[in-house]
Formats: sequence, C-alpha cells, structure tokens
Amino acid sequence: MRAGRRGIERLNIVEKILARASGEKEVSPGQIIDAKVDKAMMHDLTGPRVIDSFREIGVKRVWDPERIIVVFDHDVPPSTIKAAELQKKVRNFVREQGIKYFYDIGRGGVCHVVMLEKGHVKPGELIVGADSHTVTYGALGAFATGVGATDMAAVLATGSIWLRVPETLKFEVSGKLQKRVYAKDLILHIIGMIGAEGANYKAMLFSGQTIRDLGIDGRATICNMSIEAGAKVGIIEPDEKTIKYVKERTGEPITPIRSDEDAEFTKVYEIDASRLEPQVAIPPSVDNVKPVSEVGGIEIQQGFIGTCTNGRLDDLRAAAEILKGRRVKDGVRLVIIPGSQEVYDHALKEGLIEIFIKAGAIVCGPGCGPCIGISRGVLADDEVCISSANRNFVGRMGSPKSKVYLASPATVAASAIKGKITDPREVD
Repeated sequence: MRAGRRGIERLNIVEKILARASGEKEVSPGQIIDAKVDKAMMHDLTGPRVIDSFREIGVKRVWDPERIIVVFDHDVPPSTIKAAELQKKVRNFVREQGIKYFYDIGRGGVCHVVMLEKGHVKPGELIVGADSHTVTYGALGAFATGVGATDMAAVLATGSIWLRVPETLKFEVSGKLQKRVYAKDLILHIIGMIGAEGANYKAMLFSGQTIRDLGIDGRATICNMSIEAGAKVGIIEPDEKTIKYVKERTGEPITPIRSDEDAEFTKVYEIDASRLEPQVAIPPSVDNVKPVSEVGGIEIQQGFIGTCTNGRLDDLRAAAEILKGRRVKDGVRLVIIPGSQEVYDHALKEGLIEIFIKAGAIVCGPGCGPCIGISRGVLADDEVCISSANRNFVGRMGSPKSKVYLASPATVAASAIKGKITDPREVD
C-alpha cells in the first residue's frame, strides 16, 4: 500500500472506480482484481469471434442481456457475402439471448459514438468492449477498456473480469486553444510527446482548464486516442458538463467518482496549450507528430472526415465552417461519414450536409468506412490521404503502398480545398 502525503492512502479516480468494481476499500497499481462489469459492448467485426468463444465455454445464457450492447458499424451495409453471413450470425445470437440493446444498420452508427449518445455510459462505471477504442467512454468519467474475444466471451458468461490496476499518468493542460486548433491537435501533440508506447498499460488522466473548456465531443476525441499511446484507459473527471450530458440521455441514477484531493500519480505532465498549432501525424506511426507548418504542401488524393475519433457533430461543424462556399480541389476526393444516425440527423437539420455536397464531398451513411480499409474510401497504390481517424500504419486504409496523415477535421477540410496539406488558419 502506498502512503499518501498525509500518511493515509489517497486514491485517484481510476483506483476508486476499480475499488468499487471489485468490492475493495482501496486498490493500488499492480494489484490484480476480480471486477464486476457494468456494461459490455461488441460490434459486427468482433461479435462473431466472441460468440464462438462463448459457445466454447458452454454457458447457455449471457449473464445479463440488459447490460450488453451490440452495434453494427464496421462493414455497413455489408460489402461481401461473408460479411453479411457474419452479421446474420450476430443477429441470431442477439435474438436467442434476448439482448435488449441492439443497434442494427440504420439505427445506430459507430459504436463508440452510439454508446455515449444513447446513455449507455455513466461516470464511475467499469465498461469493457471488444474494440480497442472503447477507451473513448472515459470522456464521461468511466473506466472503459478494450478486451479480446476470449475475455469478452468470459464477461458475457460471468459479468466479471480480472484486471491489473494500472499506474496513472496525469496530464494537466492549461491555456486557451487558438482559433482552429482542436482537441485532436492536443491529443496528437501529447502522443508525439510521450510516444506510442509512452503509456503502455497505464491510465491517462486528462485535467486542467483546457480540458474543462472542451465539450463532450472534444473530450471523446482526447480519450479515444489514448490507446494510441498504449494506455489501458483514458479518462476525464466528471463535471457539470458531464452530468448534464448523461442526464439528458438516461434516467438511471448517476454516481460520479472523482480523485481524492491529494491523490497520487505516477507522473504529472504540465502542458501549455495556448501555443499549440494544428498538428499532423506522419505515416506510418501516430507518434511521429509535427506542426502543420512543417508538413504543409504535401499533395493529397483524398481527405476523410469521420470515425469514432472525429465523426461527431462538433467535428462536422468545424469542417463545414471551412468548406462553406468553397469547392474541393479537382483531383481530390473528400469522404465524409457522420458518426451516427443522430449526428447525421443534426447535421442535416443544420444544413451541414448541404454544405458538404455543394463543396463536392461525398457523404456516406454512418459507420467506420475507410478507417479500417474495408469500404467507401479505400486507397490505391501510392495515394495519399489526410484523415481525421486515429491510425496511420501501413495498409490501414487500403494499399500498403498508400500513405495516411492524421489531423483534425478542420485541417482535413482545408487540405481538400487546396489539394495539399494545409493549415486551416490559412483559409479565411
């Protein structure tokens, strides 16, 4: 047990959530716990493997059909017969098990967007998902992490999971973000600062006035990409914005958990965001990050705005601000995919979709799309794409000979107009 500065154990938010989930008074980094899961999520790509593993366990019924959420998003509508058959398999399992929350094609969107907006995430919960970007839910003060198919099958069977309590890194961010500098630029900067393995199996706690000033959409972007630094979880302590957001989406009781005043952290990073300019991650690694001023001028063939990182309403608004009254450059394709049906509906009512279409972009139905190189924007040999997604390793969006640069939706939109990587502040 660690001794706090006052001679007693003081816990941070991560430790307090895991203590609650495991029924312990307190836990400490390195400790192995048997924790009860509040919610479990899987999608069309991971679901079939989870189901196979669940069958192998031999349990007939899932532990709680009202705590399991299934979302179709990765290959929607299915692009192959095999994908269609796998989705049919998941639908059959949902019906067989009486799973209450199932978001089929046209009824949900990207799982990590849907989980937040449909009220499936509350502060203080322990949530696991069969997808690495489950860490997104830390935006609402939950401990959320991705697990493999076998672990998820065990969760479906038992409602519990073994976890090692992670060390916690605290990122104290101060300063006002400049015009057209966004949460995406901040998290890219942080990943570039600590490296792609800088938070391996650690928790990343984001705090400070800059974080508090962000809306839930921006906070989701920050937590979503914590996995790109190797983090077990990314998390932001719940505040008034969090509580308001959650109360608008669920009538269930909310019990926020926050760090004790003198909680301990493995390391504290202090970041001044006021000097930050738009950032770009250079292929083929997400931690090779440079200011756009050092990357500008690289010609592109495609821009992509969407995904669980930047397919939310605020992201589309930022892109529309730049695209309004302008045209995508000849020879460049701009693919825009809203993160959910709800986001699409709001964007339609606000006139954002019309702006995109008039600019020469193609707007697709909600889903993951080209982010994982399956459909609706796959890259050919030697093509260059600037994307608002979260990963840019070799072959991520198609051909292993293509290149993917990562940036904010604003930077993607500006680049699509100019036909080359462009600082969005240069587009007046």
